[in-house]
Amino acid sequence: MNTAELTALLDRLCAEPRETEWLEFKANRYEPQVLGEYLSALANSACLLGRPRGYLAFGIEDGSHAVVGTTFDPHAEKGKGEQLLPLWLSLGLRPNVGFEIHPFTYQGERVVLFEVHPAFDRPVEFYGTAYVRDGTSKTELSKYPEKARTIWNRRVDWSAQVCEQASLNDLEPQAIVKARREFATKFPAQAAAAAGWDDATFLNKAKLTIRGGVTYAALLLLGKPEASTLLAPAVARISWLLKNERNEDLDYEHFGPPFLLNVDKVLARIRNLTVRELPGGTLFPVELTQYDPWVIREALHNCIAHQDYGLRGRVQVVETPDALLLTNVGGFLPGRVETVIEQDAPLEIYRNPFLAEAMVNLNMIDTQGGGIKRMFMKQRERFFPMPDYDLSQPERVMVKLRGRILDERYTRVLMSQSGLELGLIMLLDKVQKGARISADESRRLKAAKLVEGRYPKLMVAGPLAALAGQKAQHIRNRGLDSRYYRDMIVELVREHQPVSREDIDRLLVDKLPELLTQDQKLNRVHNLLRHLVKAGAIVNSGSRRWPRWVLGPKAPG
Repeated sequence: MNTAELTALLDRLCAEPRETEWLEFKANRYEPQVLGEYLSALANSACLLGRPRGYLAFGIEDGSHAVVGTTFDPHAEKGKGEQLLPLWLSLGLRPNVGFEIHPFTYQGERVVLFEVHPAFDRPVEFYGTAYVRDGTSKTELSKYPEKARTIWNRRVDWSAQVCEQASLNDLEPQAIVKARREFATKFPAQAAAAAGWDDATFLNKAKLTIRGGVTYAALLLLGKPEASTLLAPAVARISWLLKNERNEDLDYEHFGPPFLLNVDKVLARIRNLTVRELPGGTLFPVELTQYDPWVIREALHNCIAHQDYGLRGRVQVVETPDALLLTNVGGFLPGRVETVIEQDAPLEIYRNPFLAEAMVNLNMIDTQGGGIKRMFMKQRERFFPMPDYDLSQPERVMVKLRGRILDERYTRVLMSQSGLELGLIMLLDKVQKGARISADESRRLKAAKLVEGRYPKLMVAGPLAALAGQKAQHIRNRGLDSRYYRDMIVELVREHQPVSREDIDRLLVDKLPELLTQDQKLNRVHNLLRHLVKAGAIVNSGSRRWPRWVLGPKAPG
């Protein structure tokens, strides 16, 4: 905001009859810890009262609202640990919903105005403790559990808030033209009427503006590039990065608003190569692109729709030779991808419901909630690996789209069976990738006779492996009968006795199932030796530490 806008804002604040839960005046008192506690309290109180901001003004007397000025300079002060004060405050706020510091001259005196963003779906803590305003007093939120519950249950839709500084002139005309075209495609019954609407009417009907007020959703989707500053402190950016097989950066480009137009530019940077070296005798065509364009677009649109813009992160699209990794900040609200697939219904909770609805109206998202399942179905139709969702980080969602067929070919055979449910295919896909599944999931696959092996080391079932041309690999995974390995040990001892444990390991380790780890293979050899000793087929003529194996009295002839 410029000085005129800040002056008008402070005029309105000073016109308040007294301090409120979302507004605090200070003459010239400053202490780092207390300041951070006020930021937490104002953020939480603004959320509770539905205010777009909380404010803390230095240089204004409480009560009289007399302008006395302040010598407080936040940018020159230090927090604890000698960190610059703004950085120390930002590091202490969790989640950091954002705040701006505005030093300016007001009525001839220097004042400092802190503009604090409201809490969003969880209380804002300052170095581990959440605060709130009780009338005009600051106190710990833990004393008011009902207020804490209200904050947890209240999801302020950032995307629906009107940007008071924005006007229709901040929207890109070409983006509005495309928005009209996509709206008519999405709602053909309204196409004729929509053609006669002026821009203001259309934007209201498409739910991008509210009574002519330009929302943050409208700025994201249709805003001019320079209008991205109006979204601050939120970051409106999609970054495309190209990496080689050694994870070295080769190229990059950043894209801002209008996202409605610039998503196409992001997709144009992705090298969707044609895979030509496909195996013969399968259901696959000779040539196939690495990625389904609809799947990429849906994944990217999901990143935009579900981004937590209060965390000031950016959407990333990382391209490697064999995969695409798309990332957005903000937790995955449904909790599990499997929940979305199993319920097959729109989500009950959206981080940015206004933005999501606008994207539906502009034909960017098919339906609210069905896109993720359709992504899996598209990959199934192409016989490619399922999307990998990494939800291990609480404030980040990463989805990986693989652009190559994996070495294990059995999944493609299973996916060609139209009667196989998607849930089982997702489990088989995990087995293909070597991901661990639960014991219950293992039992489901075994009941369907799709896998064999000892949990958790599972492999494709024998008949399916044969169908996929993986007979040899299947035998290497499963290994041979234990009797065969014992006979090999006895023959080695017969020909070269005495033999050491190292001799036996060299004979067997590389012949044991490939799915076993090195330690598991050595343990398997130990069990084979113990069985032969118990049967009297071999005897240790050395020590326990340095065994020397010779034939026993009951060695087979």
